[in-house]
Amino acid sequence: MRHYGNHYIAGRWQQPANAGHRALIDPFTETPFATVVTGGSAADVDQAVAAARSAFETFSKTSLGERIALIDRIIAAYEERVDEIAELMAREVGIPVSARAQATGPIGHMKVARDLLKTYPFETQLADTIIRREPIGVCALISPWNWPIQTPVIKAIYGLAAACTVVLKPSDASPISGIILAEILEKADVPQGVFNLVIGKGSEVGAALSSHAGVDMISFTGSTAAGARVGEAAARTIKRVSLELGGKSANIVMMDADLERAARWNVQRCFFNAGQSCHAPSRMLVHESQVEEIIPYLVGEASNYRLGDPRDPATTMGPVVNRAQYDSIQRHIQIGIDEGARLVCGGTGRPDGRNQGYFVKPTVFVDVAPDMTIAREEIFGPVLAVIPYSTEAEALHIANDSPYGLGGYVFGKDRKMAYDFACGLRAGRICFNGAATNSVTPMGGYKQSGIGRSMGKVGLEEYLEIKSVYGFEEEARRLPEFAC
Repeated sequence: MRHYGNHYIAGRWQQPANAGHRALIDPFTETPFATVVTGGSAADVDQAVAAARSAFETFSKTSLGERIALIDRIIAAYEERVDEIAELMAREVGIPVSARAQATGPIGHMKVARDLLKTYPFETQLADTIIRREPIGVCALISPWNWPIQTPVIKAIYGLAAACTVVLKPSDASPISGIILAEILEKADVPQGVFNLVIGKGSEVGAALSSHAGVDMISFTGSTAAGARVGEAAARTIKRVSLELGGKSANIVMMDADLERAARWNVQRCFFNAGQSCHAPSRMLVHESQVEEIIPYLVGEASNYRLGDPRDPATTMGPVVNRAQYDSIQRHIQIGIDEGARLVCGGTGRPDGRNQGYFVKPTVFVDVAPDMTIAREEIFGPVLAVIPYSTEAEALHIANDSPYGLGGYVFGKDRKMAYDFACGLRAGRICFNGAATNSVTPMGGYKQSGIGRSMGKVGLEEYLEIKSVYGFEEEARRLPEFAC
């Protein structure tokens, strides 16, 4: 059994100040498959932040060409390990190797960030003034377990593209993914101190990063409750905060929609990654006259999943990440039953024939009232709540009657009506008829789903400060020749 025993700070692998270790449990076998260092502390954070601050003095002055070349090297080093990453995520989190986008997706995001550097106007002229966008400084990155590689890659690559230096704390549930990312950046010859990795608990390492006076910006992805704690700690040192938090996204099926297409797509998107996705359309709003008609399509699609070993390419749904997550999902399913929702497939307990692994039955409830627990709380599992509506105005009200506002979905034939409905949804990303999202547009949420945006031009700007320089009107007219 391999032991992962070091942080990565200032270009070196080193033991934490208070070294210990714990076992990592494979969610399929429910047995240990590796051990990882524990004991990450404020002292380790101090060391990592100091390294990042020192490196910032030089890295912040690198040219666009140097940063483009650096990202190219990172992409090349990452591509060499795609298969290994897919295998690791299967063991660490339970993500099936068949979900190839989890492993390959980061490559596309890195290419978008690299290409953006070729066109982004870091200096522009406004009236007689030069407007400069400069790296914000040292950035703390706290990433989740449900996208254990892609989320930290997006955070880190946009930080580096902006000429910031970073300190990453991966999720305590998926620390090896963060270690592999550090190895990739080391192979790509990222300068010492530009990227640092500290492993540990959110209550210790995350809290130390959030409140650290040497950190200029913190980017956090995780639960709304944890994000609130991060924001509160960060406020004490007035640092920039970017938060992507929870979601309870609604998919509104208009009366003129293709019901079968809407149903099958909703199940596929909601149950992707065993439902452990903050953008999952876990609320499906269907006109009251069409609920019975749509049920067979939902049940049929849910029954198509093949549950099994996530390392088997034939598996389409693996186990959820750990026992705590499994127990939470089971509790929510039972609450749905107790509160009177109609269960049409799935339910509590492991699927038939599965006596091992944290497997959850793909579960669909109908006749769900908007005030039921399963309609309001983020379950983070393969559980869909179908809510009937009587009018489009009521559907819009139900969709927006949530503390969350991360994603939204609309199915229908009348494009103008659907667009008007999409404009009324209080959420950060809206998809029409199952349209795919992309990596050049911003991602983020309204309300308690977060603050700020990631990806693309807007995501890059999360890592940049704005400076107005007056008195250089003649030189400003000659941009970019005059640019620093």
